Amino acid sequence: MAQGWGELLRGRNLASSAVVGGGMMMHAVNVFIVTTVLPSIVRDIGGLRYFAWSTTLYVVASLLGGANCASLMRRIGYRNGYRLALVTFSVGALICAFAPAMGVLLAGRFVQGLGAGTLSALSFSMVRILFPQNLWTRAFTVVSVAWGIATLGGPAVGGIFAENDAWRAAFWSLAVLAFAMWLLVERSLPRDMAKPAGAALPVAMLSLAILAGSALCISAGSMATDPWLNLLGVVVAGIGLTIFARREAREKVRVLPLGGCDPRTVLGGLYLAMVLLLIGVNSEIFVAFFLQRLHGMTPLHSGYISAMMAGGWSVLSLYFSGRSNPRALLRSGPLVMAGGLLLLAVVMPQTELSNGIAVPLMILALSAMGGGMGMCWPHLGAAVFNAAPDGERDLASASITSTIMIGNAFGSATGGLVTNFVGIANNTSQAAFWLFFLFALAPIAAVYATRRLK
Repeated sequence: MAQGWGELLRGRNLASSAVVGGGMMMHAVNVFIVTTVLPSIVRDIGGLRYFAWSTTLYVVASLLGGANCASLMRRIGYRNGYRLALVTFSVGALICAFAPAMGVLLAGRFVQGLGAGTLSALSFSMVRILFPQNLWTRAFTVVSVAWGIATLGGPAVGGIFAENDAWRAAFWSLAVLAFAMWLLVERSLPRDMAKPAGAALPVAMLSLAILAGSALCISAGSMATDPWLNLLGVVVAGIGLTIFARREAREKVRVLPLGGCDPRTVLGGLYLAMVLLLIGVNSEIFVAFFLQRLHGMTPLHSGYISAMMAGGWSVLSLYFSGRSNPRALLRSGPLVMAGGLLLLAVVMPQTELSNGIAVPLMILALSAMGGGMGMCWPHLGAAVFNAAPDGERDLASASITSTIMIGNAFGSATGGLVTNFVGIANNTSQAAFWLFFLFALAPIAAVYATRRLK
């Protein structure tokens, strides 16, 4: 194991690791900062009903940015692709910083998402381009570790700004971070990298629009007070997903590689497992809100407890990345995550528990929730590369980001549906219980999705 890490972290591979990890770290710090300051934003400019939309629109835009990445790189190359993504991300952050109302902030989050999706897709694409196959699993772990490092800075920055009633400055800090990433790319990315060979890849825009529309239907339904309208949003989204899967099976221009939407195939099972696991971890976007509302914690305190999920993900990714039994990890990891979610369902609503008891239990639950993901995530990514059909490896690289954004979009939208259906404003304890309890079903289903993996 040590030899593999030594090979990854020296010479040109070290510079490549910095670029791969840096792009994901930007996305992660952004997630943690916004998660921490979002309750303060709602108190300042209103829009509690749109709480989940801040994340939903961000990840839907990220889906569009990530899916267009492969085609964009063939047009302008990797270095210019990073430049464009960073400028887009910065513009979105500045829109959020000046937002006078929630509607403007949501527009800024959408622009941010376009840039972040491209950066995320570039990180995964660079794993296959910059590293040999024997380092793919560990390079995926670099992405997870970058996410974990961001847990130290994101909640701290967001919490400090929130506690000082300066949440707008948090978005200014993201623009500064984008400039730092620009300098890293200019110094570290090999200057002799050519554009990907071939003409620009076509983009399945109609299929992407169907996916994005499905996620937005769930979010739109989640805001309604009438349960039947909640249900209508879910039904329409289900119809959209069915249409998307049928298009993927018959069209030549696809979002995913051939077989990616068929759960009966190895590749389809891997993508389905990714989506289900990401749905499970997306319940974390509500943790800071519940901690502040139910347990009276400060934004800084709640932000760091929320970050335990990503910390567990990073630590166990490092530990299990060199293991040679991915099938066993794809069975046990999701069950560990489900256990963490069920523990949160029990502990989070218990407002009568003293923090001396509740906090350690919630830290344990969140660490298990992220740790289960860390056990299997690096192996999932490498398995997708290996299972992709010949000639579709570029599409497989970009499709990992698309799959992540699909899982995040439906996870955040479904979270908004559940919490608003129960009544997050007036029945916060019940909303916490049902959110974590129902979301524990997703990682359990992921175990079944990978049953065909050899």
